Amino acid sequence: MALTNVYIIISVLIVSLVSFVGALSLVLGKKDLSEILLFLVSLSAGTLLGGALLHLLPEAVEELGFSLSVSLLTLAGMVSFFILESVLHQRVCEVPQEQTHSHRYPLAHESHKHHLGILNLVGDALHNFIDGLVIAGSYFVSVPLGIATTVAVVLHEIPQELADFGVLLYSGFSKGKALLANFLSAAIAIIGAVIGIILGSKGEMFSLYILPFAAGGFLYIAGVNLIPELHKECGWKKSLLHLFALLLGIAVMVGILYLE
Repeated sequence: MALTNVYIIISVLIVSLVSFVGALSLVLGKKDLSEILLFLVSLSAGTLLGGALLHLLPEAVEELGFSLSVSLLTLAGMVSFFILESVLHQRVCEVPQEQTHSHRYPLAHESHKHHLGILNLVGDALHNFIDGLVIAGSYFVSVPLGIATTVAVVLHEIPQELADFGVLLYSGFSKGKALLANFLSAAIAIIGAVIGIILGSKGEMFSLYILPFAAGGFLYIAGVNLIPELHKECGWKKSLLHLFALLLGIAVMVGILYLE
């Protein structure tokens, strides 16, 4: 049990440190950053789909059966992330796309900049808290499942953190404060993990029920946020590159199956 807790804390620390990847936006040109982001979005979509359909749901079904509770928890995960996205959607109305370099923020007018940065941090902190819970619950089921979940979360966080850094700069944060604020927001995953450890140590049901919920969240993010962005690019060359990255992400999740 103690070793499992160590794995959980190390995993969420890695997820938190990913927040510093935002600094890359300072050294990469807009065109290079855009191309890298789309590749990462494709890779992230593949790992999220693979994590949900190859790891989280099969593990839940094996323990709980293909029951109504599994289906409802999966739907609950999707609806919860829909609600979270809806609450935070007002950011979309305030951030110009060129300021974020991200799939998450369409073109809009310039207003309420500082408020926008704070809202961005609060929303991401909530998202990271859920990530911490999910990672902890996954490790309590098995170490390979925890690794698979961590990989999926990390690869999703990279393009997201690049975008968040752009939002904070646009909101008036200095480069140093933007990096620090982004890290503190990401570190909320540690709190989620600690609560997950407490809940997981008290009984097996938390770990089992968090799996289909997390799978629903992964499916929502991949299907609603990420994959639609890939169809905004024209040209067979880019489409094939996105397909390659998507399949690569799925292949990574298949590879982790052999750790079990």
